[in-house]
Amino acid sequence: MEPSLVISGSTAAEIAGRVRNLVAAGELSPGESLPPIRELAQTIGVNRNTVAAAYRLLVAAGTAETSGRSGTAITRVPTLDGEGMRSTGNLINLASGNPDPAFLPDARRALRRLEYRSPLYGTPAIDEDLAGWADRSLRSDVGAEFRLVLASGAVDAVERLLTAHLTRGDVVAVEDPCFISSIGTLRLNGFQTSPVPVDDAGMLPDELDRAIRGGARAVILTPRAHNPTGASLTSTRAGELRAVIDRHPHLLVIEDDHLSAVSSSPYHRATPPAANRWALIRSVSKFLGPDLRLAFIAADTTTAAGLEARLGSGPTWISHLLQQLTLSMLTDPTTAGLLETAKRAYAERARSLAAALAEHGIITNPTPDGLNIWAEFDQPVQQLVADLAETGWLVRPGDPFATENGRHRNAIRVTTAAMNGSEPDEFATVLADHARKLDLRSAR
Repeated sequence: MEPSLVISGSTAAEIAGRVRNLVAAGELSPGESLPPIRELAQTIGVNRNTVAAAYRLLVAAGTAETSGRSGTAITRVPTLDGEGMRSTGNLINLASGNPDPAFLPDARRALRRLEYRSPLYGTPAIDEDLAGWADRSLRSDVGAEFRLVLASGAVDAVERLLTAHLTRGDVVAVEDPCFISSIGTLRLNGFQTSPVPVDDAGMLPDELDRAIRGGARAVILTPRAHNPTGASLTSTRAGELRAVIDRHPHLLVIEDDHLSAVSSSPYHRATPPAANRWALIRSVSKFLGPDLRLAFIAADTTTAAGLEARLGSGPTWISHLLQQLTLSMLTDPTTAGLLETAKRAYAERARSLAAALAEHGIITNPTPDGLNIWAEFDQPVQQLVADLAETGWLVRPGDPFATENGRHRNAIRVTTAAMNGSEPDEFATVLADHARKLDLRSAR
């Protein structure tokens, strides 16, 4: 049956409600087009403005989405990319985005140190000792009064911050290219993105200003070890971003400092002292282990209160067992040495590959920070990625790191975290050979 024959109502609210009921009953399927406004208005005998208003309600509710000339359709559940790619056979996996397991502390050792007693309802959400450690760790970097909130990792923290303070359809300024999981969070929650280009020193200030003037109500930025490019804010660039943000007091500023403990760059704060709404996120997954889903959120009082109100509506605190395990690992004397070793190794491995690629004319960030290298080319890279896999090297193409309205990415991301020995030189030689055969040239 045609949708126009089952949709009814005399007001925008009634029409939208009828469509939502049809979707819930399975009579309208994800991706199915709704009738053109004029057609539906004639069929049910209402003004075109009434149908247009109904469609706007459906889009605002996330039930429908508009695609320009393609009209309005029932929203599909988006297919989202995530971090981590598994390899088969003898492929060397340079696509995973994972830390080197050799540098992750032994959780079993930390568990043996615990004297855990199960907390009951009414227990403070944050372990007192962990809160003390976080306060000492964050205070000098934040340089302002803050309240501490915990989340289940950085991605969870970003989603909770955005959904607590924005509504569907709001615009969020993000780095271009953008971290994969941030793209997924934005799509799932119906936020629009305004991509801001980055160079080796991070977000471009003038482009961020353009995005904010264009309607962005929040910005998500990575102060160091940007995934995928390895960019880190310099002191100068951070100051330029602070000046831009300071001109827009309505902006929610989210800094995702995901690699903090093993970053080779110092933290330079992009949030101005007078910012009204801000949050600094530091998760532990990249240096204590991806299965430890815990992130510290230092935020201003209002922003923190919004998060706490949502977390306080039910038993949604972060497990105290996980909190105490994290604290045990962070305060174990062996952890500090291991993390320092990891910091040096990650920097050396990424820079070794950057230098090896440069010898073949493939120019990347010469001093990348973090676990990855980003190489852009002048043409599509799908065949390059396939050819590399045939010769034993798995890399990630750049497309998943582009927002829907961002630039198409003729790029590859290479995870360098576990590269050892001669692998940087070997991979650079193979990559350059395949790129030459495909007539691909470095786009830097």
